[in-house]
Amino acid sequence: MTEQPSPESATRERDEEVVSAFVERFAAQLVEAGMTRMPARVFAAILASDSGVMTAAELGRQLKVSPAAVSGAVRYLAQVHMVSREREPGSRRERYRVHTNQWYEALTSRDQMMHRWEETLREGVASLGHESPAGERMAETLEFFSFVKQELPLLLERWRAHREKLFGPE
Repeated sequence: MTEQPSPESATRERDEEVVSAFVERFAAQLVEAGMTRMPARVFAAILASDSGVMTAAELGRQLKVSPAAVSGAVRYLAQVHMVSREREPGSRRERYRVHTNQWYEALTSRDQMMHRWEETLREGVASLGHESPAGERMAETLEFFSFVKQELPLLLERWRAHREKLFGPE
């Protein structure tokens, strides 16, 4: 069971150097998994913020990058449902929010992509021939995505129940 932070640790002063090191380390791991560098850094920074919300100016200062770099990274992260944009109350500035269910959102958005991959892989199997080595590899890949697509909703439902037990309803 995941331990909840104590009230004392919630009010404890943050060591910004330690936080910055965490952000860069986690971002590097996201890059190793296939995410591009700037979106990984922006996502890790927002995730590590106490509020889960940051403006472009705050991200630029913390990460020492230009507003254009932040803008491109946020565009990508919003597209893959890892952050959302919202207007700062009483301002024209946007702020970017990581939701508590960002991993759930990111996985569910993959469903449409997997559906497109399945369709293309079916065409590949048909065009390469079921009996060819390439056709067999394509068929195995197709079966993998079909299996994942079928199992993912069940896994996500189990996650929602597990999350609610640990952290309460959203």
